[in-house]
Amino acid sequence: MSKSVYSTDHAESVLSTHRWRTVSNSAAYVLPYLQDDIKILDIGCGPGSITVDLAKRVPNGHVTGIETESDPLEEGQKLAEHEGVKNVTFEVADAHKLSYEDDTFDIVHAHQVLQHVGDPVKVLTEMRRVVKPGGIVACRESAMPAWYPASKGIEMADDLFRRMSRDRGGNPHPGSHIHMWAQQAGFERSQITCTTGSWCFSSPDERAYWGGSNAARAESSGLAKTAVDKGYATASELTEMVKAWHEFVNNDNAWYAILHGEMVCRK
Repeated sequence: MSKSVYSTDHAESVLSTHRWRTVSNSAAYVLPYLQDDIKILDIGCGPGSITVDLAKRVPNGHVTGIETESDPLEEGQKLAEHEGVKNVTFEVADAHKLSYEDDTFDIVHAHQVLQHVGDPVKVLTEMRRVVKPGGIVACRESAMPAWYPASKGIEMADDLFRRMSRDRGGNPHPGSHIHMWAQQAGFERSQITCTTGSWCFSSPDERAYWGGSNAARAESSGLAKTAVDKGYATASELTEMVKAWHEFVNNDNAWYAILHGEMVCRK
């Protein structure tokens, strides 16, 4: 994805949030379309947790996971080897210009990818090109976060993400209108089914995972470095965000939720 506008990097704090993602908690809307022997392309696969899970569910088929750079793909390959999954491959590729032939895959899937690319309509056009007639393009994107209790630090963190993403050409939290992009990419409205899903982090373990990973992002990821270097936030503001996430982790009444927009586009 040469036109990626990803606002952070593949630091450990970022990959830890991606590893948690599975088909069940992040792509359950695709489950009715899975068959034993189909071919799937997973775009923006990161460290491969969803990719490998998909491959387990199509044991006589094949799943290809692609990313803009090789670093997270190495972890995906290790995960596949550890799980004994052999019907999966990982490749570096540009989602704006896929190298695959027309009508190659039964399902082309992307999770939280369109918000991080320079031209989401172009990516969807490519996804539509390489899916087979009768196949589906499936996408899920965040639409709206919510949290309790009110927190200036978490509000600052959310605002920082939105500003950095927009300035780099991204589209933060686009889940409410991804079906409009799909129509610009050539799908008819009648071919698109829209649904929603959500994450909610409220138990002690869930808060530790979500709050801890976000605190680490504000401390040491590429997002934190870029934020200071480019003047989006001061070091003291980042420290306030880190403190807020730790307070979130330690508050038994706290929760954080994200509403996601989902779509299945039938070619």
